[in-house]
Amino acid sequence: MSRARPQWGLPVSVVVALLLGLLPLPPVLQPLRPYWLALALAYWVIEDPDHVGLGVAFVIGLIGDLVYGGLLGEHALRLVVMAYILQRFRARLRFFPMSQQALAIGGLLLNDRIVTAAIHLTVGAPTLPASFWLAPLTGMLAWPLVYVGLDSLRHGRWRAR
Repeated sequence: MSRARPQWGLPVSVVVALLLGLLPLPPVLQPLRPYWLALALAYWVIEDPDHVGLGVAFVIGLIGDLVYGGLLGEHALRLVVMAYILQRFRARLRFFPMSQQALAIGGLLLNDRIVTAAIHLTVGAPTLPASFWLAPLTGMLAWPLVYVGLDSLRHGRWRAR
């Protein structure tokens, strides 16, 4: 007998990730903001691959494009690339210790920055500052907290006592 999968986990985590991305930060901390949407999507692609794949990544990316502004399709492309890589290596990544998972997620977030830089270069957008490359580090450091938090949410371990 299988347990019913909560249907609200993914939408709630996406909304929270979008809100965290909109949260105002001082200009000094702005470059350190992790890509929360990518971290939330990474968790769901790793842990629920039957329901979250490239199509869901594309839709979440389009929502991110609309919420954050900028180029239409930029977030969608970035998240689809990330979801594809995660799907390809999911079987191995899922059983890595948390420290190795965090390093792999850091590498994916660095790849995301490379994709973003390539998109900006292609469309002739302004060059991104050097501090732009610091966010993957904070995303890598935030991964264990994101993973444990979303895992607790998905398995219902955050019930009121």
